[in-house]
Amino acid sequence: MLVFYHQNFLFQNSHNSIIVIASILLVLLVGYGLTQIKTDDKTLNWLVVITMLMIFTITALLWISKVPSVQLSDFGNFWDRLLNYKVGDPLYQTDNDYFSKYAYQSGYFVYAMIVSKIFGYHIFAIQFLNVIYQALILLFTYLFVIKIFHNIKMARLSILILMIDLDWFALNSQASNQYLGSLFYLITFYLIMQNKLKYYILAGITLTGGCLIRPIGPVIIAGIVVYALIYLLLKKKDYHATMKVFLTLVIYFVLFSLSSWGIKATGINAYGLTNNDPEWKFVTGLNYQSNGTYSPDMDKLINPNKTRHQMSKVEKAQLHKEIAYLNENHAWLSLFIHKTQGLWSSRTMATDAANIRMTHSVKTVDRINFLAYTGSIILIIFSWIGSLQLFRAKFSDNLYLLLLPLMAFAVVQLLIEIQGRYRIEFLPVIAIVGSLGLYQVLHALSSIKLHSKKTININYNHN
Repeated sequence: MLVFYHQNFLFQNSHNSIIVIASILLVLLVGYGLTQIKTDDKTLNWLVVITMLMIFTITALLWISKVPSVQLSDFGNFWDRLLNYKVGDPLYQTDNDYFSKYAYQSGYFVYAMIVSKIFGYHIFAIQFLNVIYQALILLFTYLFVIKIFHNIKMARLSILILMIDLDWFALNSQASNQYLGSLFYLITFYLIMQNKLKYYILAGITLTGGCLIRPIGPVIIAGIVVYALIYLLLKKKDYHATMKVFLTLVIYFVLFSLSSWGIKATGINAYGLTNNDPEWKFVTGLNYQSNGTYSPDMDKLINPNKTRHQMSKVEKAQLHKEIAYLNENHAWLSLFIHKTQGLWSSRTMATDAANIRMTHSVKTVDRINFLAYTGSIILIIFSWIGSLQLFRAKFSDNLYLLLLPLMAFAVVQLLIEIQGRYRIEFLPVIAIVGSLGLYQVLHALSSIKLHSKKTININYNHN
């Protein structure tokens, strides 16, 4: 993060460093205020939580009302194709179109279609629902902290450091599948943590929903399986809970298969929910010159006039070239370092996707982008402190149910294409760890203040 900040913002504006410091101090001040509100009154506590969620919701709605509603890139693929679309019409013309190559995106397309059928072809409906999902994500972040750390004050702090991260919430103006997908996955984790049969069954349903909307299911499932084997089976010897987790996965596989069949049966996509271009993510992800990100140079490889069979051969050949380059130049480690920085500590580019350049000056856009990244800086700093504090803190093993999918995601992203916004689904998990870091800093500052008072009193009494 420090490297990225130095390269992109340190010399952009003389006031940037002052803004970062002031923002951190403001978070500490607000955080201190939140921890001073008593926690033994349930009514008061929920009033605090609801107030924070309302402040966020109003702010987010103001955001989407001020930014252009134009849908860009992949988001446009979802929304623009909905105009005059009729169920049964194929989503593609050739086997090398967007929805034929990435048929798994049909799940979110169906969601957007249902929303447009209910509310009409108005992008505000998608945007408003995104804000609702974000508010619910904040709520579940709060619930996770209580479940894992049993600390209401920390739970309030988790809401605070996530809600102020413009890099996290600025994508709500687009037809993005990340917020609803993230919500489904968080609900799945929370249901599994309840350790009751009915909740494991419901978790299978919500896991299916998450995979239909945002197809990062393999890393989520990998994390769940490792959690079940290590913490439920080997550590706790809880065979019943382990079997229930696998019941969740069986329900998921059945429902997901049925959903894929349904997509085919309706004529929406003859490929169901498959990935027919597995090579492309690796071609871009292992490209050293672009640090594993999408680039126009790599895009030149795509020839829409060729068939998928022909393009698959081209992409496989390019993939071998990328691997050969990394081997010959011993560049694997360097690539992984650059990709880790790009994914976890660069800008998410959410404000760019909001297309604010259409209506604002370059100076204003630069300032908004910096303020957005300031939210990421705060989240990164306190989550780093919190991660160190985990070695000393007491917490439930349930935390590993959140951390293991994140780790699986981080490993997979070393090989495939990355974008800063891809971390959005996991920022609630980062905020949970960050709440521990912020709480620890506030506790340390309070201890210093208390020690200073005692010193003053001792000196006064001595005199």
